[in-house]
Amino acid sequence: MTTPPASPAHPAPPFGRALCAMVTPFTAEGALDLGGAQRLADRLVAGGCDGLVLSGTTGESPTTTDSEKSALVRAVREAVGARASIVAGIGTADTRHSVELALAAEKAGADALLAVAPYYSRPPQDALEAHFRELADASGLPLALYDIPGRTGVRIEPETMIRLAGHPRIVAVKDCAYDLMGTQKVLARTGLAYYTGCDEYVLALYALGGTGYMSTVANVIPRQFRAVIDAFDAGESTEAARCQRRTLQLTELMMASGLPGAVTAKALLGALGLPSGPVRAPLRPADRESTDGLLAAYEELTM
Repeated sequence: MTTPPASPAHPAPPFGRALCAMVTPFTAEGALDLGGAQRLADRLVAGGCDGLVLSGTTGESPTTTDSEKSALVRAVREAVGARASIVAGIGTADTRHSVELALAAEKAGADALLAVAPYYSRPPQDALEAHFRELADASGLPLALYDIPGRTGVRIEPETMIRLAGHPRIVAVKDCAYDLMGTQKVLARTGLAYYTGCDEYVLALYALGGTGYMSTVANVIPRQFRAVIDAFDAGESTEAARCQRRTLQLTELMMASGLPGAVTAKALLGALGLPSGPVRAPLRPADRESTDGLLAAYEELTM
């Protein structure tokens, strides 16, 4: 993996700046489509992604097996080589299981790990801190904390982030907390690399000193999101804002229409003839009306 150079306002990123939270392609029968994953990964890297997040929320991690997760890392590593970092999702509701996934991802060739806060059990902050420290101690890979309380039911509080930043392998955050105040507190007091997981915040967080993004919408428009941070790095803030606004309609349809991002991303990828396949239950595919709307917004953006 080649680490992109630092810009004057941003330190060198640990996993790159432009990351896609990649869907996990399946065959029509619902089996893992490793060839499709390789083709999609290659397209995303060619489109400007310098990192890929596998087996995250958009990758339908709750419904893929441990062996599928490892196979996916190996296949994508083969496809992209050193052109992009691979960040493997290992977060579960079980600390022991997450440790097993961390070790398996390391063996399969991942560059880094992404761990969501344990969901359903809603552990208090001291238990969360102990959980993440155990994961960070389990392997030799750097770890990104994934803060998405809307899905997990528990927040990784800023003060907890600040304490965890002292661990040498806890290096980054995927931020889906919708709390810019809390984010700025952590940025001001730590060296954690902040990646937004909310596509509408790409420019906002980057301008505040964030590192980049881990984007769902980049599955279909990787170049358009890369253009936002490239313009900002070039000192063209007005152009960066214009690029961000251009993505708004598609982002809203994909991320705020009542359908999960995995569903909308796969629907649009499939409509474009790109690797995707069905979603796994309990998710259900987008209907024709939703898919047509996504395709119309994509065509307007890319024409």
